[in-house]
Amino acid sequence: MSSQTNHSITNDLLMPLCKDTNIDKYVGNLTSTYANKSNEAPMVAASVVMFLLAGLFFNLNLFSRFSDVSAILNPKVRVFLSSALSLFLPVMSYLFSEAKNTGTVSSAAVSQKSDLSLRAGVILVWMLLVELLRKKVDEIHMRGYSSTIQRAGRVIWLGSLVFFNIRSAGRKAFFGILWVLCAAKVVQRIAFTEVGKRSYAYGKNARLITSYMSQRLRREQHDTRVIVEHTAVDPGGDDLLKRSEFIVMGEEELIVEATADGYMLKEISPGGTVVTVGRIWRELNSAIDPDQRLKRLCLSFSLFKLLRRRFEHLPVTQAETQECRDLIFNGIYNKKEEMVDAVFQMMNTEVNFLSEYNHSVIPVVFASPFFFLANYFLLPIVVLGLCLLTVVLCGNGDAGYAFRKIETDNFFIQSGILRTTACLLVKAIRSPPAFFTAVDFSVTFLLFIIFFYEEIWEFIVFLLSNWFMVSLLCNYVGKPHWLSSTTFSGIVRRIRWVRSKMRQPALSFRQFSVLNTRWPLLLGMPSMLSLLLRTELVPNKAKHSIMESLVAHSLDSSPPLSNGKSVLMGQHQLLPACDSESVAEVILTWHIATSIFEEACPPNSSSEVNRRVATRLSRYCAYLVAFHPELLPDNPDKTEKVFEAMKAELKGKLTCCNYYFSRWRTRVSMIVDTDMADWKDKEVVHNGAKLGKLLQKYDSDPEGTWKLLADVWTELIIYVAPSNDEERVMGHEKVLVEGGEFITVLWALTTHTGITRPRRETDCC
Repeated sequence: MSSQTNHSITNDLLMPLCKDTNIDKYVGNLTSTYANKSNEAPMVAASVVMFLLAGLFFNLNLFSRFSDVSAILNPKVRVFLSSALSLFLPVMSYLFSEAKNTGTVSSAAVSQKSDLSLRAGVILVWMLLVELLRKKVDEIHMRGYSSTIQRAGRVIWLGSLVFFNIRSAGRKAFFGILWVLCAAKVVQRIAFTEVGKRSYAYGKNARLITSYMSQRLRREQHDTRVIVEHTAVDPGGDDLLKRSEFIVMGEEELIVEATADGYMLKEISPGGTVVTVGRIWRELNSAIDPDQRLKRLCLSFSLFKLLRRRFEHLPVTQAETQECRDLIFNGIYNKKEEMVDAVFQMMNTEVNFLSEYNHSVIPVVFASPFFFLANYFLLPIVVLGLCLLTVVLCGNGDAGYAFRKIETDNFFIQSGILRTTACLLVKAIRSPPAFFTAVDFSVTFLLFIIFFYEEIWEFIVFLLSNWFMVSLLCNYVGKPHWLSSTTFSGIVRRIRWVRSKMRQPALSFRQFSVLNTRWPLLLGMPSMLSLLLRTELVPNKAKHSIMESLVAHSLDSSPPLSNGKSVLMGQHQLLPACDSESVAEVILTWHIATSIFEEACPPNSSSEVNRRVATRLSRYCAYLVAFHPELLPDNPDKTEKVFEAMKAELKGKLTCCNYYFSRWRTRVSMIVDTDMADWKDKEVVHNGAKLGKLLQKYDSDPEGTWKLLADVWTELIIYVAPSNDEERVMGHEKVLVEGGEFITVLWALTTHTGITRPRRETDCC
């Protein structure tokens, strides 16, 4: 059967449905602005752009979220959407004005003296719906109102377009409901900011925790029993964790009054609502938490509160650092290899808490049973009441008249969405105006679907977030009637079960090679393009090696951290590769040498594990040099200078054409073929090539060389991780918008455990 016959049958079946819908008049009114040839191109472009934007929102909200419950928007998406939405309102306001001035009176408002054209109404709906979806990009900040003020200005402008341009009661009520939803979202964000800024549990929490730790230390110094107890050998494992007085939640209940340097606090009562790590470990039973993941989650939350003070320039005592070190190394790790992943997952969760606190687009920071009830049940009731009030006001106080006019004045509601859709699809096959009408209708319908989906997804993310789980556990432990409730314990177990079925965020890092074919094209461009680099999981062997090295360096008699020299003791021919005072030069030298050795001596099965550790750490450290010099110990300007010098040296050895377009093996062979007689100062490509040749002669068995390289890179990554200076701390805060870096996880771990890098003579005192 021919396609023409199929179209004919379809038309015969569907045309009776379209007989009474006035679809032709609707299509004519909607596309009437195209009659003005000067407006035809902008109007068509507006439909196409909105269709693409709606498709992007749909894809991001559906297909990318089946395994992602993060409250942070992907940085690549944020950059694109922020740029697109910054231009959206001015462009659509212009198109709205053009459609308003050139459009005809809608069929539903013929009796009105003047009303908004259908085309202008569709554009206004798009503007309102996109404003509702804009919260996907806007972060919830605990300080400052700049973004909120901008959003409030946009909502006020949209309100003026709605209430000063629409005269039909039914249409005004429909648009008024959408505007009320936009205004409610703005008020909601202002409330989040104000509550967060004033609350001792959120905005003021860092200073409160500092006062608590200081007061607790003074109490212990005057308690001879505690001092004697701490001089004895502390038990490890759960016994140590059960004694911890680090606060998880409820510390705002301890405030007596503000003082000159903090707060005066009450003592923690054993049966009160203040929950500590020790209380979690003592009272959370195995039926709720069989594998102790929830206990470690609460410990991560407590450590997050302690680490927040580093970003707010508040002091951290040595005694506190020692206690953190004991909890992590002797309590959680306790020399058990199977607990290494648990420690790193705990630190990664802590960094996620920091990221979500600073850059969340969903209010997970306020997660608690009370907020859950207020924000997702009571607030919708209030907003519903405001919407009903808006409808009544649009009908001049006559509610029945207003609700009847909503149906009669809005074509889609009167004719039915499914029926209108079928008719438009039939007519779009042969009629260009109907085709563009179908596109506009599809965009509008898709935006409505995305809005409802976004609201549902926010609810799910909130319910399954780490913040809500910690709050539930603290309420479960801190309130005796909840602790004995089978209903509440059942809720906790079911949420834990759902969370266990979801993919947990894996610890990974980006990979970058200076000898890669594509890398010159990225350099000199914004660092945000580093997000295009591929990522790899952190090897388990690397985690174990890093943990063993950190524990060894935490001992009082341990040697200081080094830039790889401690691994090369006795290897005098390799030591010059670590002689530079610039860690960036050392990283690039060893990175080039590792790349050359990887090409010259592919690993066998026995050396594959060490090869994976060495190459992945090498590429990650090179990535830090290229894109995040602020996270390295060197002055960022020095790191950038070293990198620029490396680029110039590499281009000189390869020639310009090979520098940009040659293949990996060609680059390696051209670098290795140069003269390698002596080590040269500040020439990392030359020194890296020389080191690569020396590594090929280092051991007859490549397995030993790969083991050496893995050890060197482990020592290097640990060497660059600790940072106490404010510039490095601010660098880590800056990368939290990207979800944090692996080096940030190591920084958090070394900060808690008091592992520091030895000061150089050139460091300022």
